[in-house]
Amino acid sequence: MSKKDVAVLVGSLRQASINLKLARAMQRVAPDSLNLDIVPIGDLPLYNQDLETETPPSAWKAFRERINACEGVIFVTPEYNRSVPAVLKNAIEVGSRPYGKSVWDHKPGAITGASPGLIGGAVAALQLRVILTNINVPTLPQPEVYLSTADKLVGDNGTFLNEGTQKFIETFLSAFEVWLARFK
Repeated sequence: MSKKDVAVLVGSLRQASINLKLARAMQRVAPDSLNLDIVPIGDLPLYNQDLETETPPSAWKAFRERINACEGVIFVTPEYNRSVPAVLKNAIEVGSRPYGKSVWDHKPGAITGASPGLIGGAVAALQLRVILTNINVPTLPQPEVYLSTADKLVGDNGTFLNEGTQKFIETFLSAFEVWLARFK
């Protein structure tokens, strides 16, 4: 059986990002049938329709091709000012354009996020869910994953610091695996 190719978009650019650590930890515990690939989004030029010519920026082209090729996407988002980080929103905009050629259309997705605070990124995840609905990304409804006090749950080396968190993420990834199969 071949692995399902899943792009993972992390909405934080910081090397020591809790959300990047979460994405790396998810890679370690993913079911054997999933290949989680963290796709960099920090070098994407800001979306500007004036650049949408016959030769758009090469970073946009490569990103769109990568998302087109994958079977699903997991969005790992921090919460900045009770919203989605600009870098993640920009990646979504780049992929949704030009009009009528969105790479997101019918691409199964899931949302997770982590925060050292108590809300765990739930507000950003809710806003992201609304955005994904608008661009026609069928998003895994349950389980919802917002890791609060995540700095105590995910280690610097991309591992979970307790068995309960790891089991919860394994359940999330198994549910996403089933979700992907629904859209094959």
